[in-house]
Amino acid sequence: MSTRIAFLKGHGTENDFVILPDPDNALELPPAAVAALCDRRAGIGGDGVLHVVRSAAHPEAREMAAEAEWFMDYRNGDGSIAEMCGNGVRVFARYLQHAGHVAEGDLAVATRAGVRTVHIAKDGDITVGMGRARLPEGDVTVRVGERSWPARNVNMGNPHAVAFVDDLAHAGDLYAPPPVSPADAYPDGVNVEFVVDRGPRHVAMRVHERGAGETRSCGTGTCAVAVAAARRDGAEPAVTGTPVTYTVDVPGGRLVITERPDGEIQMTGPAVIVAEGEIDGAWLENAVG
Repeated sequence: MSTRIAFLKGHGTENDFVILPDPDNALELPPAAVAALCDRRAGIGGDGVLHVVRSAAHPEAREMAAEAEWFMDYRNGDGSIAEMCGNGVRVFARYLQHAGHVAEGDLAVATRAGVRTVHIAKDGDITVGMGRARLPEGDVTVRVGERSWPARNVNMGNPHAVAFVDDLAHAGDLYAPPPVSPADAYPDGVNVEFVVDRGPRHVAMRVHERGAGETRSCGTGTCAVAVAAARRDGAEPAVTGTPVTYTVDVPGGRLVITERPDGEIQMTGPAVIVAEGEIDGAWLENAVG
C-alpha cells in the first residue's frame, strides 16, 4: 500500500462517502480497511466508500467498459459490498466532474446493478436513471418492539422493505436492523424504510441501510419508497401511460423521484464534494492489521 493515498469526501442529501480515486484498480480494499476509513471517530467517517475505477481495470466491470468508462465499486460502511447506491452514483458523478473526467451533460456509470445513466444539470442537480423496480411477490412484515407493519418488497438492484407508518418515531433508534419476516425473503439482508405521508405525492422517510445503520438518506430507498407509494395510491405508469413523480423527504434533504411509463425510475437531487486530502497508508495498514 502506498505511503499516501488520495481521498475526497462528499455527500448527497447528507448520505456521505469517502471517495478513493483509483483508475487502475491498484488499491487493496479489504472490509477492515473500508470500515476503518468509514469510522467516524478513528477514521475519516462515512456511510460508505466510493472506489473510483476504470471499468476496463476491474474484473466485475470489464464487460461494461464499452458502455461506461468508470465503475463505481461501492462498499458499505462495514466493508461489505453493495450492488448499488443511488446517492453514491450522484456523488460519484460529481467527483468525475470535479476531477475533469466529465463535463455537464450525460454520462454512463457502471455499477454492480448494471450501467446507470446520469445527467449533470447546469443548475447543479444530478439526475440518475436508476433502472426498473422489481416487486417480488410474497407478504413481508417489519417489526420494531411491539409494533409491526406489512411491508412492500421492492428491489432496486438491491433489496428494500417499505413500511408505511403513522409516525417516523415508531421506527425506533434504528441502531440495529429491524426484524423482517419471513427471514428467507432477504437472504443477503435488506434496507428497511419507514414512511409517512406529507401531502399529495409527497412522503417522508427514515431508513436502516444494511451494513451502515440509519443513514441521513438512501437513494435507492427513496426510489423504492416512491414505487411503493405509487402502487399503494393506485398509480402504475406502465398501465396508465403517465409518469408519476413523488417528492421524498429524508433527514438529510429532499429528492424527487419519477417513474416513467417504460418503467425507468429517475432520481434527481444534489451532490457535493466537501474536502480532499491524503490518507496515511501506514495508518490504514495498522488499522487493518
